[in-house]
This record gives sequence, C-alpha cells and structure tokens, in this order.
Amino acid sequence: MTTVFLADDHPLVRQGLRAVISAADDLEIVGEASDGPAAVDGAVTLGPDVMVMDLQMPGLHGIEATRQILARRPSTSVLVLTMFEDDDTVFAALAAGAAGYLLKGADGTDILAAVRAVAAGQAVFGPSLAGRLRDWFRSPPAQPQLPFSDLTARERQILDHLAAGLSNAEIGARLNLTAKTVANNVSGILNKLHVTQRGQAIVRAREAGMGSPREGTK
Repeated sequence: MTTVFLADDHPLVRQGLRAVISAADDLEIVGEASDGPAAVDGAVTLGPDVMVMDLQMPGLHGIEATRQILARRPSTSVLVLTMFEDDDTVFAALAAGAAGYLLKGADGTDILAAVRAVAAGQAVFGPSLAGRLRDWFRSPPAQPQLPFSDLTARERQILDHLAAGLSNAEIGARLNLTAKTVANNVSGILNKLHVTQRGQAIVRAREAGMGSPREGTK
C-alpha cells in the first residue's frame, strides 16, 4: 500500500484529490495539511511515500517545504500539483527535489498514474512540461538567462537587495529612492512572482542565485 499526504490550502482541492486517491485500492491517504509548516510536520511525523504538494501555501512556500521535507525524509517523493507553469517555478521545484510536476486541471487518471510513478522512483511531468524540458535540454540557451525575466531592471535590482537581507529603507538609501517607491516596487515584484509575502519572494530569489551578502549586511 502506497501512503499519500495531501498539502493544499484549498479545501475543495483536497476534497477532490481525496475522492480520486481514496478510490484506488493501492493508495491510502494518511494526512492532510493546509499550510507549509503543517505539511513539513506531517511528512516528518507520518513519513508518507508520496507528498502531493501545492506551491502557493500559507506560512511556507511549497518549494521551501519540499526542500525541508526531503532534507528530513529523503524516502518521501514529492509530487507538485500547482497552477504555475513558468520555467522559473518548474526549475526551482526540480532543484528543491520534486520528483514530479503536474498542473492543476490534470484528470484523475493522470494524478493516480503520477502518484504511483513517483512512489516507484520515477520522474513525472505533465505533457506540456515534459515537452518544454526535453526541448530545453536538447537546445539549452547559449547564455544563461536572467531569472524572472518579466521583472524590470529596477525591480530585479530591488529583489536582489531584498534577497540580500536589506530592508526597504536600506534599499532606498542605496538606490536613492524613497521608501514609498521601494514599497510600490516590492508590491509589483510580489504580483509578478505570484506570491503574497515578502519572505516567499526572498526564497524564490535566493533559489535563483540572487542576494549575495553585501558589505554592511548580516
């Protein structure tokens, strides 16, 4: 019997997943969580074979939750189930150790097949993502692409400072901007990164290699 833990902040999503997975004779749901910290705690306590993980989770982003789970329970396989399909998010999830990546909207048959596959040690991706990954590895970019390409140069600069641990006031002083201007830019960054909290943006920026410590920061 393969044990499964569901991590998603939307009750209706968990209800739908529960109905699909519980109908399978070879799968058993052993727990559920509606936020990132509870997902990590549940994985460590219950040791499921598979974590079905949403990324946009309160308290702790799903990518960071995945990293923490696999650091403490490496035998658990994480299957990401999310609405986000941008390259930055996909590759960040893979870098964190996710074994599979499906988009919400996948039918029940695909979800069951993915759960079984990652439990068996296979890597699983939805058809569109698999094609993009295949194309990327066949023809990798000639030059490294900047992360978060939809950010403006100023927003990227501010995000880099955020990831280095600077406050809005410190960023404003370094870039000769008012605190209000910095705050407005931070709001725009959060929207473009599809996150709601400053800490989530910092996690994603650091995962992308941004935020090297600077003189005068701790």
